[in-house]
Parts: sequence; structure tokens; C-alpha cells
Amino acid sequence: MKTLVICSGGLDSVTLAYKVAQERELVGLISFDYGQRHKKETDFAAKAGKALGVPHDLIDMRAIGGFLSGSALTDDLDVPDGHYAEDNMKVTVVPNRNAIMLAVAFGVAAAKGAQSVGTAVHGGDHFIYPDCRPGFINAFQSMQDAALEGYADVQLYTPFVNISKADIVTEGARAEVPFEDTWSCYKGGALHCGRCGTCVERLEAFHLAGVEDPTEYEDRDYWKTVVGSV
Repeated sequence: MKTLVICSGGLDSVTLAYKVAQERELVGLISFDYGQRHKKETDFAAKAGKALGVPHDLIDMRAIGGFLSGSALTDDLDVPDGHYAEDNMKVTVVPNRNAIMLAVAFGVAAAKGAQSVGTAVHGGDHFIYPDCRPGFINAFQSMQDAALEGYADVQLYTPFVNISKADIVTEGARAEVPFEDTWSCYKGGALHCGRCGTCVERLEAFHLAGVEDPTEYEDRDYWKTVVGSV
């Protein structure tokens, strides 16, 4: 099945790209610049596209992102340290981000003749991000069925929606994903900070999966104080 993958350059979406390349027909990767402070992640998406031999397109949504204010990812607000399961991580929500990106991706997929759009939402996202939950996924598919009726049949592919980040690491190891060529940190510094929600979740996932983490962090031990004794 011809599949277009939304790829931020993070661990989850790059793993999905490799999975699709092995199990389906990967026709390309699409990324979005919505003014996020960690825009460097899209460089890693481009690197994945090159490694997999498929086109990588970067959609400029900075004008739209400027209106989606109030998030630590787009405004001059501190990205909080800690685990995703903490209420303070809600400041990283960009309203309707996935709905907007998916709508664009479905339009691109339909224009290119792709039969599905892959996105790497996973079970660990459910607590903070409403547009990563199964209810949203099902509703979005219904909306797109109506939006493209008579023109195209494009299915939303979300194989990670009910699994954990650790499971994704296991999938990535199986698919021989170069984890060092993925970017998760929301702070967008020279190295992964090791303290923000995405870094803590990444470190914890590699530990739970029993897979060596090749990532360089500014603080590699902070996560242990957040998730408890290991």
C-alpha cells in the first residue's frame, strides 16, 4: 500500500518510516515547520528520507503556527522539565496541531495517489495530547472519508496508537533504525537536554526496552529521579 508518512524527525516517526519502508510502499516523508523552537528535528526527517531513498517535503506553516499561541513549543515560554504524565506538560500542547498537519497530509496523499497516511501517535501521548487519542483518530478518518468522497480513498495508518514508547524502541531496533539520527528534545539545543518531557520519555523507553541508547544528553541521569528508582 502506497503510504506517505508524517515525519517530524523524532524517534517515533522515523521508526514508523522504517517500518513502512519494510512492510508497505513508502512514497515519501512530509514534515511541518510551524515555528517550533526545536525545528532542527526536521533536519533529521530529511536525513531519514535520504537514508530510505524517498522524497522529503517540508511544509512551511509558520504563518499558521504564529496564531496557535500559548504553547512552550512556539512561544517564549520555558519548556518544563519532568515526565509527560505531569500536568505541567500541558503547556507543550499546540492546539489542533495534529488535525491541521493530518488534513494537509491527506490532501497531499490524495494528490499523489497514495492510499494511506502514516502518523506515529502512540499510547504515551494520550494523557497530554487529545489529538493523539484513538477517539480523535477514528473521528478524523470519518471526516476524511466525507471530505474525499468520490475523489480518493486514503486511510490513516497509526500502528503505534495503542503501544508504549518502549514498544516503539523495540520496533525500531528490529527495523535497524539509526536512533542516533533522530531528534526528540523540545528545547532544541546542541544536545538532547535529558530533562524535558520528551527526553525523559526517550531515556525511560530505551531502558524499558533493554536497547542501548546512542543519544548524547546534557543530563543522562535526571530521568531516574523523575520516574523513580530503577
